[in-house]
Amino acid sequence: MKRPLYPLFLDLQDRPVLVVGAGPISTHKIQVLLAAGATVTVVAPESTDWIKRNAEHGTIRWHPRPFAASDLDGVYFVIAATGNHLVNAEISKAATERRLFVNAVDDPSTATAYASAQIVRGGVTVAVSSGGRAPAVSRLLRELLEQVLPSDETLAAWVEQAASLRTQWQNENTPLSERYRDLLRRLLLREPLAQTAIPSGDTQEPAA
Repeated sequence: MKRPLYPLFLDLQDRPVLVVGAGPISTHKIQVLLAAGATVTVVAPESTDWIKRNAEHGTIRWHPRPFAASDLDGVYFVIAATGNHLVNAEISKAATERRLFVNAVDDPSTATAYASAQIVRGGVTVAVSSGGRAPAVSRLLRELLEQVLPSDETLAAWVEQAASLRTQWQNENTPLSERYRDLLRRLLLREPLAQTAIPSGDTQEPAA
């Protein structure tokens, strides 16, 4: 069985990202990257009309030619969406030599990073991944989670309250083992801050 992946969210604000391939799937990937604030360069001989228009407007850069290893210079992340296993393997090899992670669309054997099925609600992102083995399962789980997660308004309020409490906890040197219990009482049980000591446990607040 393959080892579990290390889950991580990337801050791509103003960071160069390379997308190789310019079909409909690439278009969607680029839209998500732009929403994350990335600076996107596309390399592909042909492209969708959307990519052409956005290149003309300066929203992205598009080089209408095949991939070259030098395209990886200075980038932080790579998406290979060529639909060609041999080209994806070439991209992956060149990226590995530069210690870059590659997301290869529908080609997990050449990937070192894997996309997820995502829910963005109230400032919270929930992501599900099968490590590229079964994207349909990830999508199914996402759809199930969408039915049970709180609304945008509720999650946004939770985030605001938790952020405020985190500052308070840090100022008061509240142990990590007590923070989660305090948050649970406030958000779900709607109890005020207890004046007595909260029983400690081994549940820890996730790192930021």
